[in-house]
Amino acid sequence: MASLADLLAIHTDLPGRAARHLQRIAGEWQLLADLSFADLRLWVRNDPEGDTTDPAYICIAQCRPNTTSTVYDSDGVGVVVPPWEAPTLHAAFEGGVVVRGVTPAWTGPARVRREAVPVPSDGEVVAVLTRDFNVTHPRTPSPLEVAYTECADDLCTMVAEGTFPEPEELPTGEAEPRAGDGFIRLDGNGRVVFASPNAQSAYRRMGAPTDLESSELAVATAELVGDSFESEDLAAALDGALHRGEGSRIELTKGGVTVVLRVLGLHPGGRHDGAVVLLRDVTELKRRDRALISKDATIREIHHRVKNNLQSVSALLRLQARRTRNDEAKRALLESVRRVASIALVHETLSMSVDEHVDIDEVVDRLIPIMGDVAPAGGSAAVTVVRRGDIGLLDADRAMPLVMVVTELIQNAIEHAYEPGESGTIELLAHRSTRMLEVTVRDDGAGLPPGFSLAGSDRLGLQIVQTLVKSELGGTLTLTSRDGGTDALLHVPLQPV
Repeated sequence: MASLADLLAIHTDLPGRAARHLQRIAGEWQLLADLSFADLRLWVRNDPEGDTTDPAYICIAQCRPNTTSTVYDSDGVGVVVPPWEAPTLHAAFEGGVVVRGVTPAWTGPARVRREAVPVPSDGEVVAVLTRDFNVTHPRTPSPLEVAYTECADDLCTMVAEGTFPEPEELPTGEAEPRAGDGFIRLDGNGRVVFASPNAQSAYRRMGAPTDLESSELAVATAELVGDSFESEDLAAALDGALHRGEGSRIELTKGGVTVVLRVLGLHPGGRHDGAVVLLRDVTELKRRDRALISKDATIREIHHRVKNNLQSVSALLRLQARRTRNDEAKRALLESVRRVASIALVHETLSMSVDEHVDIDEVVDRLIPIMGDVAPAGGSAAVTVVRRGDIGLLDADRAMPLVMVVTELIQNAIEHAYEPGESGTIELLAHRSTRMLEVTVRDDGAGLPPGFSLAGSDRLGLQIVQTLVKSELGGTLTLTSRDGGTDALLHVPLQPV
């Protein structure tokens, strides 16, 4: 399904400022749907060619409430309606005021009453937010429902005035409080006029001795938490919400219980109408976060120790290579030094990573200077290795074998593509799509010898490469000669087939 940004680009020519405002509304409106006990839909003029002479309206987003059943069985995104079929919607667009439908209409098995809220940007109505209420079975609302709907009405008025959401509203996250987690309504003096059962329970878990209703929330919280800094943060947040309409988020901890509070100032029509506080007990989330942080730190420490041990092995092999007088043994030892160094670099990268992913390009760039450790017989060749394109990030399971394969192919080209003392250039070419990684090691050397077969090669490096490509990467490797060199082409699938 197309995203909100895609639909706006396809069906409107709204400026970026207006589009960002609509995206902020879509990021906040789950709260509005829950407080309203209503389905929300966001509508814009359907004018892909910029023609507004005969407007129709298209639904670009929809939000269902968590606090009641939806009135729509199907998704309305993409539905286009002419103005005569949606008079309430049309009136809000044209008049720029909240329009409440008088006569409910049947939508399937439900009777639905619609309210249309204009969404302005820079003084112009750019969209309309509709609230569709199920009025099939009217009943007397509970105190919680009354508190919810009064708050929702204030927020909708602020939407129509362009004051909600705030232009620099903080991003939401996993621990963002929702209406059902805990809801407190404050009057203009900061006194609690309503607190939901979940909000009362959260405060009781922190040690509150009495109910919150009729208390001054800042004072009650200060007496509860006993932390002057947290108390001052909450007092400042409530003052900003009550007197300046500012929103904020704070975190309180008491007795091993952690609660996140979000404070929203209510100022419909420019009057300060109190505030709403949403709160959520995130104690378990915090415990899981701490466990994950501890686990990540342990894993990084393991990678760090493995890297140190491998570097010790590499140093011992290098020392042994310097002492041996047999050229073939020295070459074998230096090849082992390079292979161990490749593995150590991957572990070093993982020891500094928080998500078990490795930047292959960074590792390869650090390994390229090590390639000169094994030079062609008869003297060092002036061979330059150049990387073009980005391999990107890979998970640890694939990073290790891929780095080994790439370094072996480069080293193989250095050793066998050029005569002693001959200069040349080896290119590492990378192309990555969503499904496939293609890596080519291209040299401008002598090419493959006559009758060469990759499967029948007795070179240890190529045997290692073939094993890693097939068993660890699930990919394919081909070596082909061309005029003026050899191409080693590696294909690695990035998604399971």
